[in-house]
Amino acid sequence: MIQNRFAGYAFLVNKFHLNVIPNWHISSVSRYGGAKSSVIEEGKTETTYPSSYWPGESTGDHLEFALKYDGINLAILAELFNSIREEEITSWIASKPTGKYARKIWFLYEYLTGDMLPLPDLAQGNYIELLDKERYYTINPGRRVLRQRMVDNLPGNAAFCPVIRRTEKLAQMERIDIRQRCENLVRQYPPELMRRALSYLYTKETKSSFEIEHIHPATSRAEKFIALLTRAEQQDYCEKSSLIEVQNSVVEPRFRDADYRKSQNYISETLSYQHQKVHYVCPKPENIASLMEGLIYTHKKLGENGVPAIIHAAVIAYGFVFMHPFEDGNGRIHRFLIHNILSKRGTVPDGLMFPVSASMLKNPKLYAESLESYSIPLLRLIDYDLDDNGIMTVSGETGNLYSYIDMTAQAEALYDFVINTVEEELKEELDFLVSYDRIKKAIQEIVDMPDRHINLFIRFCLQNNGRLSKNKRESLFMFLSEDEVKRLEEAVRQGHNNP
Repeated sequence: MIQNRFAGYAFLVNKFHLNVIPNWHISSVSRYGGAKSSVIEEGKTETTYPSSYWPGESTGDHLEFALKYDGINLAILAELFNSIREEEITSWIASKPTGKYARKIWFLYEYLTGDMLPLPDLAQGNYIELLDKERYYTINPGRRVLRQRMVDNLPGNAAFCPVIRRTEKLAQMERIDIRQRCENLVRQYPPELMRRALSYLYTKETKSSFEIEHIHPATSRAEKFIALLTRAEQQDYCEKSSLIEVQNSVVEPRFRDADYRKSQNYISETLSYQHQKVHYVCPKPENIASLMEGLIYTHKKLGENGVPAIIHAAVIAYGFVFMHPFEDGNGRIHRFLIHNILSKRGTVPDGLMFPVSASMLKNPKLYAESLESYSIPLLRLIDYDLDDNGIMTVSGETGNLYSYIDMTAQAEALYDFVINTVEEELKEELDFLVSYDRIKKAIQEIVDMPDRHINLFIRFCLQNNGRLSKNKRESLFMFLSEDEVKRLEEAVRQGHNNP
């Protein structure tokens, strides 16, 4: 005999056959006594409660159980509210009109569906916050809603509203003062080196952002992206006209968009000339305008209400790439938005930038996991067809799957990337410039070559384990004697290996 039965969201998903990504917390109730127990695996928590926790058989009772123990999952609630009769939810709320969870469910029904239930406004009672700020990142102060005497502290609106849980990892990360760590690092190097380093870091970030997508841009395209990065701290680019401007800067001229895309796009890899493996299905083009309006609204809301900058950047940058609003350039814009938001929010000190893409490039598994934690479960829910020309058709309504994303995993990943950037990437690059200067000075003391030749010699040696290849020697450095080459190679090795 089965001892446990699903409760909360798991019960409702099964009962109404909801096409949703499973909640991060899955509840079941034992048919017998026993103690509460939890199992955590691959980011999911499964909790079994004693039989005394069983809420009953009604939809309303399991809704209350879900909000109490499973948290708030807007995507599941949106699908559920489209599946149940209005009379059923109205009757349940009316049976306990001043109850904390009934008021939350009432508010969320009207918020997510846009329909008002035939219930009178509450005339009395204290205001309650929709999201528990101990469990979620919330807007402060929230919007007061007289009808349910509710404080709406959600980070977005009905078009796009992510949820980010306050996990133990995020709590630990949030205690790290990233700006202060940067300033402490910068003070260890001469100001003139930092001025040179900034130019070098812009170039490195540009190269890394393109390389993540296996793209080798022409010099002019790379220079446009560098110019864009230099302006990241001066302008807020998260608005439609600015995003189009950015897209036009990072793609080939033939693929510039004047508006959001009008066709269905997707991400895939070619396995053979007849077969593609689809990794991600983007929102339908008819949903893009609304989703992007919601994303931009959420961006402004997060910036004005005290949400930590990295949470803000994760929501908007990952939200953008999940929308994929353009035909091309979405990944590069996604990574640019991280720079833009962190710079505008003051996380990055003046005169510095984070080569976050370099950290992502060095940690491809973590970067892939930050995307796949959403894309893989999403793909299981999408019904699509690909024709012989690679044109995709998506069936059914899918908008809610993109509107209400739990972005906790993306926030945790971005903290990892930023901290890795500060503690490893920045230090490595600054130390490299210090050693480069030392190598250059040593070379000049052996042979006073022009800077162009010195830079080439150092680069070719570092690419070849500290030695100049025969081909490079014969084609570019025939003017050097054997003894000079050996001494110069030794200078490169000494300078590189002894920071």
